[in-house]
Amino acid sequence: MKKVFCTMFLVMFTIPVWADIAITATDLGDGVVAIDYNGTELARAFALDIKVDSGVITNISEFAVGDDNSGYGIFPANFSRYINVLETGEADNWLDPNYTPVADANDPGALGGIDTNGITIEMGSLYDTNAPPLAGRLCTVTCSQSCKLSVTTNAIRGNVVLEDANEAIVDLTCATDVQVTIGKTYTGTHPDEWVAVGKPACWLSSVNPRQCHGDADGAAQGSQNFWVSTNDFEILIEAWNKPLSSLTGNQICADFDHLPQGTQNVRVSTNDLDILIANWNQANSPAADCP
Repeated sequence: MKKVFCTMFLVMFTIPVWADIAITATDLGDGVVAIDYNGTELARAFALDIKVDSGVITNISEFAVGDDNSGYGIFPANFSRYINVLETGEADNWLDPNYTPVADANDPGALGGIDTNGITIEMGSLYDTNAPPLAGRLCTVTCSQSCKLSVTTNAIRGNVVLEDANEAIVDLTCATDVQVTIGKTYTGTHPDEWVAVGKPACWLSSVNPRQCHGDADGAAQGSQNFWVSTNDFEILIEAWNKPLSSLTGNQICADFDHLPQGTQNVRVSTNDLDILIANWNQANSPAADCP
């Protein structure tokens, strides 16, 4: 329930008392991730690295552009490249499509950029009266495939700076190893548990429609097509009575009831074994009807 926990945590407590700014990353579906901030102090500028562990980041959107707009529309890395300043001191216009928060890969300390596995964004505020709010959205990014996304501060580009020019203490708990899923939706009975264990693809009926019946590997065995057999049992044994933090590979696929058990909240135990036994070595069975 990491996503749910992070949301409740921010609502109930704003941010941890030791942090000035919390950065969160929220999976919005179809590969789109919202990058939001929430602070007890007002930030002047953000320099953040956003990375994915597989695939690439294909797009950035939903960011403010320009000055005096109650947002972070000043992009230091690209300002001199794309913004023309008039003799009056005002920008000619903010309409150049290349003017985005993404720093060029050749800038010191910057990541590869769009269509690579990491981008560096720089966003600042400049206003007369319309200061940005203490909480809001910096941008959304789009990922090319299912992955885990993490946000970190970029020290070379300036980290996160407060209005008083001090460096902010930043909480990245809810922006670290955030699971991003594309084109797949969990329709089972325990959606919060699916999120809690990292949104495993094997729980999805579109990927393995027999997983809830004891089919851990998504494959039939033998000439009679035993969908629940020795390979599934081996995965269950490997995962037996382990906490979530100890599961590796496809061991979470043996959590057939999608629920923790016992005081230690182990993911694979007697309830899952009962499901496997009920469907053991049945020809052309069980039915592919997991929700």
